[in-house]
Amino acid sequence: MDCERASNKKNCSCTYEPCPRKGICCECIAYHRQAGELPGCLFSEEAEKTYDRSAAFFVSDKKARRQE
Repeated sequence: MDCERASNKKNCSCTYEPCPRKGICCECIAYHRQAGELPGCLFSEEAEKTYDRSAAFFVSDKKARRQE
């Protein structure tokens, strides 16, 4: 399977601009998994900008969004 980097990059919500994995989803997921984190694309727009990729922050962000 070929990587659709250009297409992926258009939909990538990560705001970390010097990221070398931007648009290469398989590398991004592997990188964050190894670090015990989740990729930024799973977070809300506001939460993604904090760069807190922890599972605990993800859960708290999702709970907060449901209560809005």
